[in-house]
Amino acid sequence: MNIFRVIGDLLHLLSIILLLIKIKKSKTCTGISLKTQELYAIVYVARYLDLFTNFTSLYNTLFKILYLSSSGYIIYLMRGPLNIKYDAEQDNFNMWYAIGPSALLSLIFTYEYSFRQISWAFSEYLEAVALLPQLFMLVRYKEVETLTSHYIAALGAYRVFYVLSWIYRLSWDSRYSDWISWIAGLVQTCLYADFAYHYIQARKRGEKLRIDL
Repeated sequence: MNIFRVIGDLLHLLSIILLLIKIKKSKTCTGISLKTQELYAIVYVARYLDLFTNFTSLYNTLFKILYLSSSGYIIYLMRGPLNIKYDAEQDNFNMWYAIGPSALLSLIFTYEYSFRQISWAFSEYLEAVALLPQLFMLVRYKEVETLTSHYIAALGAYRVFYVLSWIYRLSWDSRYSDWISWIAGLVQTCLYADFAYHYIQARKRGEKLRIDL
């Protein structure tokens, strides 16, 4: 655990809070991809299968519970009370384009062939592309609501600080190796790059974010 990891976790938490504020404040799911939320839920379930069998620290356990419960709650809101205000027509990315390749990669590239390790590797690969439905949706909407753009920016920043955490750890621990996380994390960071550029430019101009093909 290092300061970059902690900041990354706090930014991840901030992204969830911003998303809930957006949903609660506007009482609508417009511009939010349910499919991205469901992909994240699959990521958390696959990654935290050891929630009740492997205690690392109170910090670690609390964040696992937070991610699982908040993800479930957001999906409940979007499929339940706010379903009528969810734009399913614009959220038409085929989730199997993300799930299928991630599952295949986890069967080929894993640290060991155990259910737990394959499930963890699957969660890493899937998280790298879980935001794709949301990004495709933003392109269709063109103009992005402010809180939605802040939510995605916080997610991107969380990943950047995780990359910094890996670099920091490598600087003092020569035995540290986690190439699955590194590759998946770099792919995820690259997916945020174009969004980050447009987000920063929009903030400089004091305008709403616009994404054009």
